[in-house]
Amino acid sequence: MKPRHIAVIDIGKTNAKVALVDTEHFEEIAVVTRANRVLEGPPWPHFDLEGHWAFILYALKAFHADHGIDAISTTTHGASAVLLDQNGDLGAPMLDYEHHGPDSLREEYDALRPAFSETGSPRLGMGLNLGAQLHWIFATQPDLKARTATILTYPQYWGYRLTGQIASDVSSLGCHTDLWDPYKRHYSSLPETLGIREKMAPPRPATDCLGTVLPAIAKATGLSASTPVFVGIHDSNASLLPHLMDSTPPFSVVSTGTWVIAMAVGGEQKDLDAAKDTLINVNAYGAPVPSARFMGGREYEIAMQGQKITPTNEDIRAVLDKGICLLPALQNDSGPFMSRTTKWIGGEPAIDSGVRAAALSLYLAMVTAHCLEMIGHRGTIIAEGPFTKNRLYLDMLATATDSEVHACKASTGTSIGAAMLAVDGNPDIPASTYHHPRQDLSAYARLWWDLVARQDDGP
Repeated sequence: MKPRHIAVIDIGKTNAKVALVDTEHFEEIAVVTRANRVLEGPPWPHFDLEGHWAFILYALKAFHADHGIDAISTTTHGASAVLLDQNGDLGAPMLDYEHHGPDSLREEYDALRPAFSETGSPRLGMGLNLGAQLHWIFATQPDLKARTATILTYPQYWGYRLTGQIASDVSSLGCHTDLWDPYKRHYSSLPETLGIREKMAPPRPATDCLGTVLPAIAKATGLSASTPVFVGIHDSNASLLPHLMDSTPPFSVVSTGTWVIAMAVGGEQKDLDAAKDTLINVNAYGAPVPSARFMGGREYEIAMQGQKITPTNEDIRAVLDKGICLLPALQNDSGPFMSRTTKWIGGEPAIDSGVRAAALSLYLAMVTAHCLEMIGHRGTIIAEGPFTKNRLYLDMLATATDSEVHACKASTGTSIGAAMLAVDGNPDIPASTYHHPRQDLSAYARLWWDLVARQDDGP
């Protein structure tokens, strides 16, 4: 029987959540969240896995009592792995991928990592390449490699806690880790180079059933001991999955949140530029997907400093009439404009103003459009996540790409997509709003591109 209620463990970089998805209409009927705060250490900044675990068990128990849970799925941010010791316990805290520690061994790691042509994985700073994390961790903790029995990707850690079964999933391994060859669909040469190949958890399709919940989990939550837990998936690929099931190529999906990730399906063949944070993602079925990304949600937070303002039509008109432009990049250690210094043209609006919110929305749409152009976008654009509430962003994205944009009304694409791992057949995609190119935004788009080109040329 088709499971009716699927609990989804959904850990993003900013927030952790557990959502209960009703598969009759694929909508969230219950959601709880907590901040995904980083603990300072020792031995390094790391995520609060035990805090998340207590939160997850609480949510599963409450959801099952109120609605019943028929299956569990998991989805998390990428660039993360968990080390288990011989007893199956945590071998070391899970490093925050924004820690700069791995940069201290950058030259040494660069001499070891495979070429972009093998992995489709660009060289990124901090711990954004999982291979760089593992190299740095084992180099700076000399006894840790010997104590590590298993390395598994992050969604499957929660599956392991629930079922006791070990796996990694191909979408997480394909998330700029340097550890995966997306073309041959197996581990790259790097795990062998690092001396960890035998420790890597076996890769499994995200759609597989990992196992059923352990007796102790059933007792703690009230769940049936036969409740299935699915392998799980990297979050941006969770957003992509419903559309792979429902749409006909060519199309592109833009997953928004802390990261804005653009993924082209059936688009124009392009040579990707590793220096601009383009990459090959791996979808739930193991196939390569040309992708590009930037930290759009983080840039919004930086620019607005916690303010949440919806610009008025007068705010938008002021930005267009005065040519107020924000140039990249507010977060310049990733994305297509790495190492650029951000600049306001036409004057910097006040932080608490609708004018600033309008200019920022246009900026985010233009950077997203550039990401899509780099990966060969063709067809419709399907937008997921928090930015779907930003009409100006969606209208400018349609204008800058000369494409129709469908904005999914579901509150997040990741939980819905992860729930679909447990369901056979085509999904009933939640209704969308439709956005088309606007003539009044075209001149601004041309102005922004011209200013970025001048930025390329220098002073």
